[in-house]
Formats: sequence, structure tokens, C-alpha cells
Amino acid sequence: MTPPLATERVLSTLNQDGSRHWIHPRLAQGRFLRGRKIVGYALIAMFLALPFVHIGGRPALLLDVLTQELSVFGAVFKASDGVLLMLLGLTIVVAVFLVTALFGRVWCGWGCPQTVYLEHVFRPIERWLEGSPSQRRKLDASSRPHGRRVLKWVIYAALSFVLSNVFLAYFVGVDRLALWVLHSPLQHPGGFMVVAGVAALMLFDFGYFREQTCIVACPYGRLQSVLLDRQSLIIGYDQRRGEPRAKPKKHLPVIGERGDCIDCSACVAVCPTGIDIREGLQMECIGCAQCIDACDAVMDRVGKPRNLIGYTSQDELAGKPRRLLRARTIIYPVLLAAIAGLFVWSLGGRVTSNVLVERSQGPSFVELPDGTISAQARIRIANDTDGDRSYVVDLSRAPDAKLRTPQLTWQLHPGKSLSIPLFVDVPRASFVLGKRTIHLRIQDDLGFARVLVVTLLGPEGSAR
Repeated sequence: MTPPLATERVLSTLNQDGSRHWIHPRLAQGRFLRGRKIVGYALIAMFLALPFVHIGGRPALLLDVLTQELSVFGAVFKASDGVLLMLLGLTIVVAVFLVTALFGRVWCGWGCPQTVYLEHVFRPIERWLEGSPSQRRKLDASSRPHGRRVLKWVIYAALSFVLSNVFLAYFVGVDRLALWVLHSPLQHPGGFMVVAGVAALMLFDFGYFREQTCIVACPYGRLQSVLLDRQSLIIGYDQRRGEPRAKPKKHLPVIGERGDCIDCSACVAVCPTGIDIREGLQMECIGCAQCIDACDAVMDRVGKPRNLIGYTSQDELAGKPRRLLRARTIIYPVLLAAIAGLFVWSLGGRVTSNVLVERSQGPSFVELPDGTISAQARIRIANDTDGDRSYVVDLSRAPDAKLRTPQLTWQLHPGKSLSIPLFVDVPRASFVLGKRTIHLRIQDDLGFARVLVVTLLGPEGSAR
């Protein structure tokens, strides 16, 4: 039984019978396309080069999944830096809210890797090998493989492999990735499978799934209803100027003036997500401005002013003035400044070592032959720097006490921690209700110093 056809298209990538509607957009040359190319290729160059750039002996950007460390332009964040990572994440989120409130989906059309690589790398290769949109549709309808299409997929596979390796360098580092790539897969089967899996996902995304990533998978378009307001910058069609639309040299069916839109559908033919911008603000619009370039070229040919389709706001389309200052553009910057300031302050005050008191193991104290109490204490030191550190532990403000340690100095490698057992000899009379407080001073060889307050348990005391 044949399923009934939908009365209208649900998605721009689906036909009414539920089959895939392949989108082959034309390319509209213009000022916005030139600007997007400059931005896009600059971002690609930065993406390819950044894993090889080192700042302070570390990669400029590395999320090391094996060591659980994040390196960002010389700053290193560890899994234990929960507050700093939370503040960094909040800073990014609020910045996205602010940019969206001001400039709409400028990220999607100009900076998103999905758009940058699809529109500036993969689709240009497709146009070069397969020709115009009509020629590509003929290849779609053909049941036999064509040499140009096979060559396209070979190039796509090679590009996906290269990009997947660069992408993984941001998570495992260039040196570790080189071992995976240059050596036999049998020596690093796990790494090889990761590289192959990421390359396959990229090939699927840029070769097959394409604009459906923006329309179906990415949540940003669905969030724009709450991230945008009527003053946010969008790409819109001026209905007051364009309607009623009609083909040139044709009479309208009703009496009235002809609008500037000549109903050429050039804006639809160039849209990478297959929508008609004249139907108003839509979730599928990624703000790439191809419809603006296409419409401006048509307006130039028919002698009409540009910006029938242009960057505007919903209020401007309704005839209202655009205001820069409004609730969102005041609250978001204040929040961003507060969170970013707190992040910078926390980052600047972060210590190079973490020191804490641990629970003692075994008896809390023993009584020496001369009546002195030897109480046990235990501390843990963590070296959170990139170099070796030498730590010294001694007593502070305790003239009647003596510290005994297994060794004088403690060496710690980068990112390592160590539990240190200590014994403090103090007079029996110094305990009050079974407790005595001492101050331990921990110092390293590069200026770090911290004093810990430790409670010793003695006679009449109980385990803590």
C-alpha cells in the first residue's frame, strides 16, 4: 500500500513522499561571499596550524583526553579545576547569547566548521567535477556510477582523512597522533580505529548528510526563538517593498503597483538549506547571505535599489527603528564582564600546588619512654605545574614541638601527588581534651608556600 503524500513539505530536505530532496545550490558571487571566503579560509588555515603552535612549551590548544588536561594559549586546566572550567564554560555560553542577540546567526553562516568546510571546500570540489546544479541532478537520477562522481568521493575520502587527523590532534596531541599515523595499525589498533572512525564520520557528514546537520541535528536553530529578539540582526525579505511580486513585463491580475520582487527565485536557488527567505524568518536559515548576493545582482540588472533582501531585524521589517540598547544587550554584557572577571581573577590566584590534610593510618599517637607524645599526621601534596618541584615540610610557631619525617625534601614530577607521613613530638601536657593544634609550613623551590593547620590527637583523644 502506497503511503499518502504529505500536503506540504515538512523539511526543505524532504520531498512530499518522504524521500530525500537533494539540494544543489547555485553559487551567487557578491560582496558577502567574498567576505565569507576570507573569513572561512583564514579559519581553515588557523585550524590546520594551531596544533603545531606551542606556547610555553605546550600546544596552543589541546584537550588531552588521556591526561585529562585542557591547554588554552599557555593556561593549563586540570580535571580538578572544576570552578575554573565552570567559569570558562559560562563565559563562552554568555558570549554566545550576546553575539546572537546582537548579530543573530552570524556564527552559523560565517564561522561554523560545518558551513566553512561544506561551502568553501567540499561543494567547490563538487562543482568543479560535476558541473552545474542541473548536471548534478542528472547524475543523481542516473543508476550507474560516473567517473567524475567516483573521483569526487575519492577526493572527499582523502580530505576527510587529513581533517580527521588534524581534528584528533586537538585531543591527543601531534606527537601521539604521529605514532598512530606513521606506524603500523597493528602497533596502535585503538588509535587507528579512532582515526578511521572520525574520518568516516566526516565523509558521511560532508559527503552525504550535509545541510541536514544544520536542519535536523544542530540544536542552535531551534534555540534561536529564545536567543533572538525582534531587534536581533537577521537576514530578511522586505515584503513592503517587494510585494506584490510579478515577472517583468507581465500584468498583475489585480490593479495596483508592482513590487520590486520579480519572482525569479534566485534567492531559493542559491540557498544551501533550500528555503525561501521570502516566507519570513525560518529555523533553517543559517545566515550565510547567499540570498542577499543573488538578489542584489538581480536588482542591479533590473535597475532597482539593492537590499530587497538584506541584513535587518524583525522590527525594521515591520517599519520600526532598530535600537542597540535593550534588555538583552545590557544584561548579557554585564553578566559577561562579571563572569569573565571572576574567571581571570580565579586564574590569576590559582596556586601551583595543592596541599591537604589526610586521615592518619594506624595509631594516632604513641608515648615515648621520656613521656613525650609522638602524634601522627599525614598530608598530601600535588604538583600542578609543568616542571619538577622540590618540597620541604617544617613546623611553624611551635617551639615545644619537634617534626620527624622520613626525608628532608620531597621530589614531585609534573602532575603527580604524594602522601607524606609525619610524626610530631610534643609534651603530654600540651594536649587539651586530647587535642593539640600545630601549623605545618610547606614550601617548594620556586616560591610556593602554604601553612596548614593540623589537629593532633593525643591522650584522651579519639580518632578523627
